[in-house]
Amino acid sequence: MTDSSSSAGTTLDRGVIIGDDGIARCRWVGTDLEYQRYHDEEWGHPLHGDLPLFEKLSLEAFQAGLSWITILRRRPGFRDAFDGFDPHRVAGYGAGDVDRLMGDERIIRNRAKVLATINNAQRALDLIAETPGALDELMWSFAPPARATQFVSMAEVPAITPESTALSTELRRRGFKFVGPTTMYALMQSSGMVDDHVQSCWRTH
Repeated sequence: MTDSSSSAGTTLDRGVIIGDDGIARCRWVGTDLEYQRYHDEEWGHPLHGDLPLFEKLSLEAFQAGLSWITILRRRPGFRDAFDGFDPHRVAGYGAGDVDRLMGDERIIRNRAKVLATINNAQRALDLIAETPGALDELMWSFAPPARATQFVSMAEVPAITPESTALSTELRRRGFKFVGPTTMYALMQSSGMVDDHVQSCWRTH
């Protein structure tokens, strides 16, 4: 996760920034209100379920090369365009759906990522068609043990870990696309598989 506005707000220490509401949050949040809400209510919270994790996997793929706030602001449009990221529906998309999505200004219109999302829905169905919960179980099986202490600053937070590399390797082996180690670590952060809120952030208390 990168700063949305590293110069905005009041810096308390290397790790956090004080918002207008007086709350200390991880410094990448800046002063963007939607980022603040996302940080407080979602980032680092354990997320379970095949459908929520498929959505997370899909949105992280679209985020590759972009800022997360770009995806976050477009998430309602993504959800509508991709039928709530229901893998049973997305897996059945054809050429007409691809054309529809490429014409939808609410999403990131990247053909490779659109096709990857359809492919990944099909691969997710390979897992969950007969065993609901299998995608959740697979992804969470790569979550590392909880750290004894939190990082002091965002500079200490890694972009890739052995666990994210292993998850990436396994998903690629199963045919998933746009699931590189950096993307998978971002997914681990956002879905609470790891807790990277820094020590001075209110979420650590």
